[in-house]
Amino acid sequence: MSDEEDAVPVAKKSRVFYGSLEEKERERLSLQATGNDAVRAGIKAGNINISSGETLEIEDRVSERQQEVLAEFERRRRARQITVSTDDAEVKAGLRALGEPITLFGEGPADRRERLRSVLSVVGPDALKKSRKDDDRGRRSQEQTWYHEGSASLKQARLWMARYSLPRAVARLEAARAQRDVSEANKTIQQQELHKSLRNLNNFCSQIGDDRPISFCHFSPDSKMLATASWSGLCKLWSVPDCNLIRTLRGHNTNVGAIVFRPQSGVSLDQSDVNLASCAADGTVKLWNMESDEPVADIEGHSDRVSRVAWHPSGRFLGTTCYDNSWRLWDLEVQEEILHQEGHSKGVHDLSFHPDGSLVATGGLDSFGRVWDLRTGRCVVFLEGHLKEIYSLHFSPNGHRRSLSVDWREGISIDCVYAFRPD
Repeated sequence: MSDEEDAVPVAKKSRVFYGSLEEKERERLSLQATGNDAVRAGIKAGNINISSGETLEIEDRVSERQQEVLAEFERRRRARQITVSTDDAEVKAGLRALGEPITLFGEGPADRRERLRSVLSVVGPDALKKSRKDDDRGRRSQEQTWYHEGSASLKQARLWMARYSLPRAVARLEAARAQRDVSEANKTIQQQELHKSLRNLNNFCSQIGDDRPISFCHFSPDSKMLATASWSGLCKLWSVPDCNLIRTLRGHNTNVGAIVFRPQSGVSLDQSDVNLASCAADGTVKLWNMESDEPVADIEGHSDRVSRVAWHPSGRFLGTTCYDNSWRLWDLEVQEEILHQEGHSKGVHDLSFHPDGSLVATGGLDSFGRVWDLRTGRCVVFLEGHLKEIYSLHFSPNGHRRSLSVDWREGISIDCVYAFRPD
């Protein structure tokens, strides 16, 4: 054992007081009374404040501070995940839509972009989309739809298209129901054969079509010819599949937007009949036969660029799109314009007829598509989703899907597919 452990603890000595404690106790009580009087005087003077029992928990203050720090970290994390456009004009438009000032003193484009990201991290990234949708909805609600009485020829054309389209719709639906009854195994085999044939596709032939860019091409219904249009104003017919030049069609003086074969061309039409139609940037539309390199007729009446022409499946009607915000329907039997349809806020670039001949879809520079019922004249479907102009629009052969695509020059490669109900 050590010396410390061996040491014996010292006993505490008791104090012994001699004499009486009365005087000491009186002195203590007098001092205590004097101190209480001083405390009371200090409280009365306002120099000493004594609480009424209220307390403030330190832990609550610490937890609130922690929550604020965590909320700030979460906001910064959301801000890093938000994608903001680098276009300063779009950033300003986004700030304006959210009710924020579009610019602050001494603020540059990068600072403005970060401010928009910070605002979106608080209100949510969907707030900007919702604001834009509300603006578009309000703008569309302000638009008024006007109806006016059509001509007698338009009424007869609508009745004719109704009688033409209904039997075709019945046949198409019967074919769709028959296809629905096909077993999944047979459908799989058909798809495999189709994919096998697609893998064997190859470039069969290449040909220089013109000195200027080729703007449009279209196969004939019998697949024996190909028509091309060029910015030089020339249209050419080529044989398929050897790609030999058959004829050069001369008549346009500026960029040709499109040239299309009539649905019965090469099948039931004579070569002297109208077999093709073309349009150009100067607003001219020309009709061609297969015997001459000169146009047989001109369609006049467009005041602006005509970008596309399309034949109705019956071959009787011709549709044209114009940059005057309208599209038109021409009846070649009566040789007159029967419909001048407005509805787009900007130029109309393309149109496509339904395989049944009952509907027509149009799209243009306002980034919206519309589907019109040719039998009633009403816009039955409004197509939205594109952010840029619509330059191409087509119905699927099955009749209940249609596809829209925007201009690749804008850096966007988006295809929107809209579906109809088969019934």
